[in-house]
Parts: sequence; C-alpha cells; structure tokens
Amino acid sequence: MATVNIKINGRDYAVESGSTILEACKAASIDIPTLCYMKEINAIGACRICLVEVKGARSLVASCVQPVNEGMEIFTNSPAVLKARKTNLELILSDHKMDCLSCLRNQNCELQKMAKDFGIYDQYAFKGEVNKYEKDESTAFLVRDNEKCILCRRCVAVCKHTQGIGVIGANDRGFDTHIGCAFETPLKDNPCIACGQCIVACPTGALTEKDETDEIFEAINNPDKKVFVCTAPSVRATLGECFGNAPGTDVEGKMVAALKRLGFDGVFDMNFTADLTIMEEAHELMERIKNGGKLPLITSCSPGWVKYCEHYHPDFTDNLSSCKSPQQMFGAVVKTYLAEKNGLDPKDIVFVSAIPCTAKKFECKRADESAAGEGIYDVDYALTTRELGKMIERAGINFNKLPDEKFDNPFAIGSGAGAIFGATGGVMEAALRTAAETILGKPLEKLEFNDVRGTEGIKTAAYKLGDLEVKVAVASSTSKANKLLNMIRDGELDVQFVEIMACPGGCVNGGGQPVQPMSIREEIDLPKVRAKVLYDADAMLPVRKSHENPDIKMIYKEFFGEPGSHKAHEILHTTYVKRGK
Repeated sequence: MATVNIKINGRDYAVESGSTILEACKAASIDIPTLCYMKEINAIGACRICLVEVKGARSLVASCVQPVNEGMEIFTNSPAVLKARKTNLELILSDHKMDCLSCLRNQNCELQKMAKDFGIYDQYAFKGEVNKYEKDESTAFLVRDNEKCILCRRCVAVCKHTQGIGVIGANDRGFDTHIGCAFETPLKDNPCIACGQCIVACPTGALTEKDETDEIFEAINNPDKKVFVCTAPSVRATLGECFGNAPGTDVEGKMVAALKRLGFDGVFDMNFTADLTIMEEAHELMERIKNGGKLPLITSCSPGWVKYCEHYHPDFTDNLSSCKSPQQMFGAVVKTYLAEKNGLDPKDIVFVSAIPCTAKKFECKRADESAAGEGIYDVDYALTTRELGKMIERAGINFNKLPDEKFDNPFAIGSGAGAIFGATGGVMEAALRTAAETILGKPLEKLEFNDVRGTEGIKTAAYKLGDLEVKVAVASSTSKANKLLNMIRDGELDVQFVEIMACPGGCVNGGGQPVQPMSIREEIDLPKVRAKVLYDADAMLPVRKSHENPDIKMIYKEFFGEPGSHKAHEILHTTYVKRGK
C-alpha cells in the first residue's frame, strides 16, 4: 500500500495514497463533522460542514472531496475552521423548519445533535425565509417534508447508486432548490419501489415512514376487535437499538413482553410463516424443475424487490414465485385458519405485522392479497421497527427492564430456517435445507450453506443433490438485482433458483429499521452484526428445518392438506402486475 506523509494539527502521519482529507483524518482518529457525506456513495461537499484549513490553500477546503498529497499540512480545529463550520450550520438552520418537539426524528436527528455540539441554541443567528412546500403524502408508505430538507442529497444518492432507481433529484435552482420527482409529480405516480433506503439515509426528519401508530392504538382499545401481531425475524435483532442497545443485540424476549403489554390479543412469531413460505416455495421449485416450468424461480418475500421487478423488469414477473410473503401468509392464516378454529369473524380481526420494511405498507394494500373475502386485507397495518419502538415509548413501557417472555401459541415454534430469513441469503439457505432433504430422501449431514451467506451484493453457488445439480444466485439491493437479471437475460448466468432482497444486506438493513447516524454506519457493518443475531439463533434452535417444524406439520394436517394443494394456492399464493415505468 502506497503512503504519503502529511501533518494533521502539527503531528506527522503516513496515510494511504489517494485518501481524502476526511478519510486520512479518520484513520488518525480525528473525526470531522459531516452532514452530506456517505462513504462511496455521496461525496459532494454540499453541506460545507467538513471544512478544514490546508496550509498554502487560498481558502478552506471540503475535506470529503479534497485528496491528500505529500507534505500537506492540515488543521481541523483552527479558529477559522470552527467559525466557518458554525456559520455554515447556522445558515442551514436559518431556513429549516424548527418543529423538533413534534418531529419523528426528535433526539435522533444529525442536524439537531450537530447544533447542540456547536452550541447553537438560537436558529435565528441568520433569520431566513423558510420555503413553504406541501408534504408529499401521496403513497401508503412515505412522507416527504421538504421544509425539513437540508439538501444534503443523501436520499438522491442512495436511490440512484445503491438501489439503481433514481426517481428523485434536485429540482429548480438557487434558494428554490428542493428534492422531488420529475416535473413535480407526486411520488405515487413514479416507479418508486417503496424500499425506504432514502429514509434511513436522511439526516433529518425530511423523510419518514407514514406513521400508523394512532390507528393501531385505536384498534387495540376497540372492544369489538381482536388485534393480533406478528414480528419479522430481523426485528428482534434491531428493536433494541431504539432503546440504546448496541447493534447486534437480540431482544426477542423483551420484544414479546412489550407487545403483550401494549395490549395485543395474540403475539406471534413470523418465523412460522417463513417456514410456511419455504414449504410452498420449495414445492414450487421442485415442480418447475420436474415439469419444465419457468426458470429460474425467483423469491417473492421482499415486496420492494417485487415492486421493482414489476416496474423495471416486467419480463421476469413470470419467474417470481407465486408465494405470498411471510407477512401476507400470516395475515391470511390468522383470518382463515385461526378465525375458523376460534369462531371469529375475519371482519372483526385486525392483523398487524412488526416489520423492518416500508414496502410492506404498500404490499398489505395490494388489491389481490385478500384470503378471507372481498374487502378484507390479509394484513391491516405494517408497523416498522421504528414505529414499534415509538409505541413502546409512548405507552410508558420500560423496555430494558422487561422480563423475557415467549410468543403465543399456536405458531410459537419457529425453526432456525425461518429465523435466518432476515439476512441476505437466508431465504435461499432455508429453501435449500428443505429441497435438498426432499430430493435426497435423507437428512443432511451439514445444514449450513455458507456459499450463500455474507453481505456481498451478488453470490452464486451450485449444489449436487443426488443426480440433480441446483444452481443458485443471491442478490441484495435492486442495483445488484438489475445486474444479476441482465446476466440471466443475456445468457451469462445459468441458474434455477434466485433469491433477491431489495435492501442491501437484506431485511436486517431494511428501510423500516432504526436510523443510525452516518458516523455509526461507517464504523459498524450493521447488516453483518444484525444478521449474526439471526444465525446465532438458528444455531441454537432445536428445530432448524422448515419441514420439521411441528406447527407446520399441524397446519398442513388440519387445514392445507399438503404443500401446493388447491386450498394452499387459494390462501397462500398471489399474482403480479407488469407495471412498467
């Protein structure tokens, strides 16, 4: 590794050649504040908060874009630097909508924290006019409030580069510059995939999920309704972050205890329908392979990916598994099987999912998703991890002091295969465990399929199962999905089974997960440490295969008959729309 010699605040350092000043200082354990910077995604020097002084330079320079060179002398905390940073921050605040107490990002806002760090308690040091914009609340999943936008363009960068979508950008010029869609059209009229990655990238409250906590509290307090909730695998790996726990803390027991104290009539584990998905999907894969069906079969668990496929690759919608996602399957099971078993009218059931995903809010209102009858949605509300954290706080529940409690029966037994759904490659591995044992007719000696694990954007593998070779591929983030699909379309890659997750790293890094500041995202590999919770749980569970889950065996025996049955197709499967752009 080539290095250059520089001075930072009078001390000598040898740093990697080609580094920016920001990177060099970070390597020297010197933190420079930033608002717009995102490593490898957004280095544009827009916020001017990362200014430093360089000896011999005519003016202060933006450290995020200025490369180091041999002999450079840098000053990160000179009076000129500190004054310029504070002045620029005051200018940003001068036309910012200051309703911090009512903002969803209150106490978790990078701008708010930076103002505190710089000792700015009066936003009117420069009193500016605040541009008045109408909120874009046109979708079921997201709210954009441009009066809180600081034009850092992080959302634009992650939409364009990470996800390969690019449906938002900077409109107008000068003081009128704002973030929006082309021709000022509302977001609902654009091919947004609802992934929510823009929300977790935003440093302020300019982008938030569409909050549904009031409606859920109202349902819980309605004596005429039975309100059930299930939690996705990855929520137990991230909810603790809402209460000060380190990323990678498993809070399953406390999560269940909190949900019961909120007043839900049943608290269930979505690992159950993750297993149910595997049973249907593995059967569908084997049917397509045996009978010359459309291949590769592509997973349908990620609604952001499904929406992306419908918009950007409609020719692949026939490859999508017809299985509903685990969220939708759980709602369908509750409003059919559980309702029938307990003598409940599906119209009196309110089903809520606690989920790491904003696209699930879109998914639960898909027109063709009903199993219990016309006008009855499988899932009534999709609650992000962030929303669940707010509900717990609002109810005065001391999360970290709660005892660990267990999920309710039925459906309390989830397998390790279901648990790993939240990590990229997890659906593939879970399906392979069941498909392999079905094809081979005997137990696997080793359950780990390590080739499909890890946070790489694209992974491929081939497995010899008796006389059959199964070639598989995994992609996370829709930009990587685009690359993978083009390889398949062009004949560069021959596979029979594909897993795609819309969010980089999978559900553990979903758009509904707790927002961590960019400083934490650069220090900690969040998808990796969160996914470890799920893999550790899998390793410890007594049941690690979907087809060995006793609750799964029970529901097929009592209700569905067998995987792929007519009844299973009516309740657990769905169709897709070739939306186009």
